Amino acid sequence: MRIEGGPKIRGKDELDPSSDIHGAPGSQYYFQARTRAGIALNTGIVDILVEAPTIAWRAKPFDTGEILSIHLGIRLNSSARRRGDRDVKKDLIKRARGFAKPFRVADGRGFRLKDVDPASTLKLGTADKPRAKEALANGVAALAELQDKLYAQDRWALLVIFQALDAAGKDGTIKHVMSGINPQGCEVTSFKAPSAEDLDHDYLWRCIKHVPERGRIGIFNRSYYEETTAVRVHPEFLSAQKLPPGAITKDIWEDRFQDIRSFERYLTRNGVIVRKFFLHVSKGEQKRRFLERLENPEKNWKFSGNDIRERGFWNDYQKAYEDTIRNTATEDSPWYVVPADNKWFTRVVVAAAIVETLDSLDLEYPKLDKARLKDLAAAKQLLLGEKKK
Repeated sequence: MRIEGGPKIRGKDELDPSSDIHGAPGSQYYFQARTRAGIALNTGIVDILVEAPTIAWRAKPFDTGEILSIHLGIRLNSSARRRGDRDVKKDLIKRARGFAKPFRVADGRGFRLKDVDPASTLKLGTADKPRAKEALANGVAALAELQDKLYAQDRWALLVIFQALDAAGKDGTIKHVMSGINPQGCEVTSFKAPSAEDLDHDYLWRCIKHVPERGRIGIFNRSYYEETTAVRVHPEFLSAQKLPPGAITKDIWEDRFQDIRSFERYLTRNGVIVRKFFLHVSKGEQKRRFLERLENPEKNWKFSGNDIRERGFWNDYQKAYEDTIRNTATEDSPWYVVPADNKWFTRVVVAAAIVETLDSLDLEYPKLDKARLKDLAAAKQLLLGEKKK
């Protein structure tokens, strides 16, 4: 099938033969295009100008480079064009929910970490990877639009927390899932070992400083959940926190779970939505990734001798995370325990969960009152009335 009048696809004029397009003049299709620089942020429209099998297509110009692939989907006619975009979005949200729901933990009672297979891909095999990558691309595009509305509405904020053992893929997941959003509306904070100043404050203090403001997305790469996992595995970390003797009791972990639940409930009541992701990697896959870092000179910098020492506490960390998820998973602030042995699948699930969450907020661009619209009309007239130089 030939195309005319649009950007080249892989330097050719041919559409993918798998695209079964049959259109009469005047009919339209939604499309999404993938470029070397990423995914076009907005869905466009293909205008069928002549009879198939030859089509001429008209679309918003791309300035992101050569088109690598194009996906044409829902056919539109004149009566459907107004609702077409809405239908596409509904379908996307439905698919996002299908990826995210199996790994959502909103009630920790009875949760067992061993029930989640780190290698799970929801029965998607190698042959399905292109489809999964397309789902990720669609999720990134949807996330960009939802973030724009979040920023414009300026009522909600989203806090996304990532926890995992070493080499589970937190950094890569953040990079790929958040690749399409406006950096002005997002802040990533990585929490490492607490500083002397941090240790002079309560354990939530350093995280509270970075809770996102309204209209923005905040991402915590590790968080206050280190206080019920790493600190629990290493009692010496607790000793360094300068707590009064009476504050360290046999119930300290239960107390911290209660503190965290209360803190997250407080955030939710103030319009800060909390979503937590534990990237669940297997011990065998962690070993493989460690060896890759050691054997590949370009990845040597990612490896630390401490990684091996921490691996020796594998079972302790599994118990600590299981107990933490059991005690802090709530309907308002759920955990997503995401299989992490296959990075492509991990990223799809995380993107799907974030898209579903933002969609649930019914975000809309602000509607202007009559006085404001009158001001805009007056400004337009002034601009149109300017003399050309």
